[in-house]
Amino acid sequence: MSTEMPEPEVQLELQVADEYVGRLDESRLRAAVVAALRQAPPEGAVELSLVVTGDEQMRTLNRTYRGIDAPTDVLSFATDEGFFAEPDAPLYLGDILISYPRAIEQATEYGHSAQAEVDLLVIHGVLHLLGYDHATEEEERQMWELQERALQELASL
Repeated sequence: MSTEMPEPEVQLELQVADEYVGRLDESRLRAAVVAALRQAPPEGAVELSLVVTGDEQMRTLNRTYRGIDAPTDVLSFATDEGFFAEPDAPLYLGDILISYPRAIEQATEYGHSAQAEVDLLVIHGVLHLLGYDHATEEEERQMWELQERALQELASL
């Protein structure tokens, strides 16, 4: 009997800003989304969007939604449209935005590839869409544990 979890059914809308097209492995981005979803499997099919953009857009969004006038590495905007969704439609989890320049800077700082940093940011963002947070020590411990398991799974591919 296999203990392997089935792959979550996910519809991913991926948008990469023109200046970053070709710098990331899009199939790897999808694999990172799936690895995160497998840590806290949703019931049924889900849909989400992933946007890889630059610092200016991230700064604007960070200022608008968090009151912080600076770029950030990742923003997640969760939604729960289950009440309005068609019965057989995928549940729309929300949107994740990643700053490619922040990912490059952090990858250099931590000594790994830009793709590895983006993988981490994707997983982090998906976990936020699933309701995980790191506002308290216990929340952080739980979220970091799930994040690490997803990264290990991704590394084994």
